[in-house]
Amino acid sequence: MATGYQMPKNFLWGGAVAAHQLEGAWQAGGKGVSIADVMTAGKNGVPRQVTDGVVAGESYPNHWGNDFYHRYPEDVQLFEELGMKCFRTSIAWTRIYPNGDEAQPNEAGLKFYDDLFDDLLAHGIQPVITLSHFEMPYHLVKAYGGFSNRKTIDFFLRFAKTVFKRYKDKVKYWMTFNEINNQTAWDDPHPLLQDSGLQLGPNDNWEQAMYQAAHYELVASALAVQAGHAINPDFQIGCMIAMCPIYPLTAKPADVMMAERAMQKRYWFGDVHCWGEYPKWLPKYFERQGFDMDITDEDLATLKAGTVDYVGFSYYMSFVTKGKDHDHDFNFKEPEDFVENPYVEKSDWGWQIDPTGLRYSMNWMQDRWHLPQFIVENGFGAYDQKTAAGEVHDDYRISYFRDHIKAMEEAVALDGVDLIGYTPWGCIDLVSASTGEMAKRYGFIYVDANDDGQGSFDRSKKDSFDWYQRVIASDGVDL
Repeated sequence: MATGYQMPKNFLWGGAVAAHQLEGAWQAGGKGVSIADVMTAGKNGVPRQVTDGVVAGESYPNHWGNDFYHRYPEDVQLFEELGMKCFRTSIAWTRIYPNGDEAQPNEAGLKFYDDLFDDLLAHGIQPVITLSHFEMPYHLVKAYGGFSNRKTIDFFLRFAKTVFKRYKDKVKYWMTFNEINNQTAWDDPHPLLQDSGLQLGPNDNWEQAMYQAAHYELVASALAVQAGHAINPDFQIGCMIAMCPIYPLTAKPADVMMAERAMQKRYWFGDVHCWGEYPKWLPKYFERQGFDMDITDEDLATLKAGTVDYVGFSYYMSFVTKGKDHDHDFNFKEPEDFVENPYVEKSDWGWQIDPTGLRYSMNWMQDRWHLPQFIVENGFGAYDQKTAAGEVHDDYRISYFRDHIKAMEEAVALDGVDLIGYTPWGCIDLVSASTGEMAKRYGFIYVDANDDGQGSFDRSKKDSFDWYQRVIASDGVDL
């Protein structure tokens, strides 16, 4: 038995999902069409496609998810058996405002989350809620251009205030925008749509559009933080950053400087969330690029007044980069400036497995932002096989989690990082956001469904279920 460090008694052990990846029931209770509902099935190496609305004959895995919408009472009982202290999910924006620009919310959608949160709380599980997790109403994309339009700030704020008021006595921990910094890869239409609702053409300046939309999102986040604290001063409202540290390939000074610029470009979003202001290098970059940005003095005051209470983050992998000859701007571009790391292994999807990178990241963020942290995603997507007896022996998943939890515990026990909790991603099998697959399984709980939505959808425990149950029961000692 591997021995870990004991976490504090109030530490929030849990699991994490997103509404669009597991709820299904995409038209139930008056729900509208979200951006996830127009994304077709993909697979490893085959990107998902975005259709112009829901097209007959296409396959949309988010339409069925793992049927959590109808089965959540059963799942919550399993979560309690697992020992979970919290459950991170999101509120599907389109269940509350089906088109996004309505004046009044949809009561059936609000009631669904009332019932879900009540059930979680009755089983001793705290809801941890993301407001916008790749679930923007598709109507806001088509009619307004998503967050390319300043008007979308108001639509988001209306949604945030509605759910803050409705659930002010049921939810303590909130986050505004999920993995807001994934759009750093600004020439990839997938994160631009998921993060900001952008659909751009060949004549658009995609990089400037990303920075402008991100600015509007950051203003919306700051306004939501202020509104939430006014509704319930006990709310803890965080940001959510996709943390993938970027190392220099060697000690060559150009490699080190390129890695520094890469970290600046990927994590300035956290600087604004936590400091309430832009880092000094970024306006200089806008100037060199000739970007005409709509950033007002009122916006800057809003950002300063709406800083977050904690840093929520995902951690799956690390990256590596190197310098370029005669590049004095160190104009890092993701992902084309990534290079292979010869010192780590990879998953079947090419994700670098680097537990030490988690400890490094936690130290880096503590030194930079000086706020409590919450690991709200960490996990291992893999092809699981059931035995003839219906068992899933996922030692590879246990090994991944053991190494990462040990690194997390070292950051807390040895380095003094202030950590609220740990919610592994996809505690129950769900649809992958990047590929639309069910075959890319993350969970401790197996869901009998395939990529086409065929199967019984019955739930069963994997070997990792019993292992994580022991980890939680021992507060991290029994690894």
